[in-house]
Amino acid sequence: MLPQPIAERLKAEESSLAERIDEVTVLFVDLVDSTVLGELLSADEWVALLDEVFTSFDDLTDELGLEKVATIGDSYFAVAGLDSDGSDHMKRAVDMALAMRQEIAGWEVAGYGPLTARFGLASGPVVAGVIGKRKFRYDLWGDTVNTASRMESLSEPGMIQVTAHIQRSLADRYSFQARGHILVKGKGPMETFYLLGPRSNADTGLTETAGMTG
Repeated sequence: MLPQPIAERLKAEESSLAERIDEVTVLFVDLVDSTVLGELLSADEWVALLDEVFTSFDDLTDELGLEKVATIGDSYFAVAGLDSDGSDHMKRAVDMALAMRQEIAGWEVAGYGPLTARFGLASGPVVAGVIGKRKFRYDLWGDTVNTASRMESLSEPGMIQVTAHIQRSLADRYSFQARGHILVKGKGPMETFYLLGPRSNADTGLTETAGMTG
């Protein structure tokens, strides 16, 4: 339910646990056409589908060393870099997004077709912790969380949208497609990219220009 260090501190009867972490990578995933799916499926079927999909995401967070923060309706919120060795948080987060996209492509709903999702990632500082004293929930706050959420909501179905900071940091290891500048609420125009996948020596065409920023 909680990260182990936070759980230990709560058991020691500390309260209002919050700390600043200088850099993490935040990931948001949102299923596309949830309203349509909610009308197509019974309530029990819809909840069962979400449970199965999100359980598979939980397994991926364990495998890749991320921390699940929350599920919000049909959205999944996770973070990389909270652990003591968070130096590769960007890589782990983009690997997670790619694995989730592959995982969700294997799900199909009768009368609808294959599931798809939008993905958004951003890196930067956050405040993380638990506040209050009832129904404990570990949470993250800050501009990085808001930006990652915007990257997801402004993405296109099946695409993984990331900030220019992530693209520049990982351009030698992953392929990206420049999207140009998009208008982001509360931030104005932002240069963003779509994550395509790991780079390889055989990459050509679009991939060859993946590291260009303008």
